[in-house]
Amino acid sequence: MTPPDDTSLPHQELRPPTGASGRPRWWIYRGSGEPLHDTTLGELLPPPPPWRAFDGGPVVDPPPDDEEENVRRLGGHQPAGYAPRAARTEADLVNAALLLRRPLLVSGRPGTGKSSLAYRISRELRLGRVLRWHITSRTTLQRGLYEYDAIGRIQDTAALRAAAGEAPRGEEARTSPPDIGDYIQLGPLGTALLPHAEPRVLLIDELDKSDLDLANDLLSVFEDGTFTIPELRRARRRNPVVRVQTDDPDGEADIVAGVVKCRAFPVVVMTSNSEREFPPAFLRRCLLLQMPEPGDEDLAAMAAAHFGDGLAEERAGTLIADFLRRSRERGGLSIDQLLNSFYLAASRPSGDDEGLLGLTEAIWHRLDGTAPPVRPE
Repeated sequence: MTPPDDTSLPHQELRPPTGASGRPRWWIYRGSGEPLHDTTLGELLPPPPPWRAFDGGPVVDPPPDDEEENVRRLGGHQPAGYAPRAARTEADLVNAALLLRRPLLVSGRPGTGKSSLAYRISRELRLGRVLRWHITSRTTLQRGLYEYDAIGRIQDTAALRAAAGEAPRGEEARTSPPDIGDYIQLGPLGTALLPHAEPRVLLIDELDKSDLDLANDLLSVFEDGTFTIPELRRARRRNPVVRVQTDDPDGEADIVAGVVKCRAFPVVVMTSNSEREFPPAFLRRCLLLQMPEPGDEDLAAMAAAHFGDGLAEERAGTLIADFLRRSRERGGLSIDQLLNSFYLAASRPSGDDEGLLGLTEAIWHRLDGTAPPVRPE
């Protein structure tokens, strides 16, 4: 697909020379969806700006892979040579975020694939499992950084002391409190800020659902790349190094003197449905990407990625054309709704297109909850 003409981009005059592939030479993320097989991000990524350099340590173990989740989100059949309609603008901003070590705020209508960007970045740059922090109106900064189960520790301590009192004479019983690290778990943001050799990908989903203060609370963490766990800080003389749980499955990490400090600033993708405004100070520290409506070629490539040859091209094209028309009529539909209709199409006989289109009326309902009209028999 032909990329958008440079004249459609406001920063055209700042665009560097392109290589033989037509991509700018400074790009690391290409937006192709194909993983980097011959090198690692650490070998390609230049040093950060001096004001965005961090030196946390010791370096923790690399993150686990999660290709199963990538396939669930992106599909397992990458169409050869496909580039999304917004690949040029998207890749420009993703690469700028990588180079500047700044978070990326992705806005757009619900259902346009904003969250999928984090998984495309992770797959292409081979950065391992995506850390996902889903935001609600009750979300606080501390929940994203870490949680401490103080009540659980008190209960376990009481149980140990009770067991010590019942121990047979002559036998020693444990009476000291359990290790505090067993009761602390880092959240998605806290795990992303561990001193990784290569940046983790952190998805902060639906940030505009948050309390008004959360965006401001994130400012100092994004600027400093560090945070303190007071419960460990107070005990640092007795326990200078404490092993805690992380947000990764079975993940653990050593915290030194109660302080977590990043080494490679994470790739932060924050999504917003444009339902509220953010403070100017917060926006000033982010790169802003407006996610466009997907076109027919984007949706056809998505069908190929998820279903391969299991969905006839002609049938997919009919569904896509009808979906785009209904989306315009109903104020915008979600990509998930189209995926559901693709799955039904792949599961039904090829001669039943009229019945299939009838089913899509129930699937392609308006996102405001209004039910579609009943089709006549």
